[in-house]
Amino acid sequence: MGSQISKQAEKRKAIKTEKKCLCDLQESCGPEFPGCEYRPKDRKNWMSELNPEKLRLNQIVWPGTHDSATNKIGIPCISRPFAQCQNLSIYRQLVRGTRVLDVRVQEDRRVCHGILKTYSIDVVINDMKKFLSETKSEIIILEIRTEFGHEDPVDFDKYLEDQLGEFLIHQDDHAFGKTVAELLPKRVICVWKPRKSAHPKPGSPLWSGGYLKDNWIDTDLPSTKFESNLKHLSEQPPVSSRKFFYRVENTATPQADNPIVCVKPVTRRIHKYSRLFITQCFSRGFGDRLQIYSTDFIDEDFVDACVGVTHARIEGKAQI
Repeated sequence: MGSQISKQAEKRKAIKTEKKCLCDLQESCGPEFPGCEYRPKDRKNWMSELNPEKLRLNQIVWPGTHDSATNKIGIPCISRPFAQCQNLSIYRQLVRGTRVLDVRVQEDRRVCHGILKTYSIDVVINDMKKFLSETKSEIIILEIRTEFGHEDPVDFDKYLEDQLGEFLIHQDDHAFGKTVAELLPKRVICVWKPRKSAHPKPGSPLWSGGYLKDNWIDTDLPSTKFESNLKHLSEQPPVSSRKFFYRVENTATPQADNPIVCVKPVTRRIHKYSRLFITQCFSRGFGDRLQIYSTDFIDEDFVDACVGVTHARIEGKAQI
């Protein structure tokens, strides 16, 4: 018992130290980066606002959500706080400006996060279709995978093609250098990551898992996650030469060995430092690597920061 108490005391001290480290870094350098002052007039249509004729796919800093479809997961006030990473529906996230969705499914086509499950994948698809019907030039990246420990839903690739076929941008390396206007009226890049089923092949309506990469770090220590994100991002090719999407997640993850295991208080340790991360990307010389930037509980400021860098790239104020 004594060793466990000592371990918890050390963990609390480490968390306090790491939070202070990020706070001190923010005070020393500020939140300045190319496009930091830009605010879209209409977050629901921010790609349209940036001129689809001019905006190339590889110029975009894509605001994304982590575990996107968890707004109603589990039982309220009982199991939900341990797995909920977003409090908005998929539709409301898209209206707010989210353009990358991270969705996990199980055998029966229900969305899940670990052992907890929520609504059918149909809810996600219908929310996407509603948003697409109300906008003209907004492109969405949907990453959908079979959750660890589960089997692939039967014929799920066919389901996705049937549901999203008219919107699907087919797997194509040349797409990265194209403008949004050149891709229209197709508006969804669907990355399907099965565990055992066949992966999408080149030229198919769905994209294979190798087209969306990340280096997920399982930690509740905010500065550790922050610096690891910077390290891995710095090792990536610039977006101008990259033929895949690379994601950084501004999240901290609850750990079983810590008394605080609810998502919101843990991820708050890093959540407010999203602009600081972008600042550090540019000050350390690899702002041209930033591409997909995701978070828990997405807010307007997070979206604005991503759109701001995108605007700066179009205007030539941020090199890529």
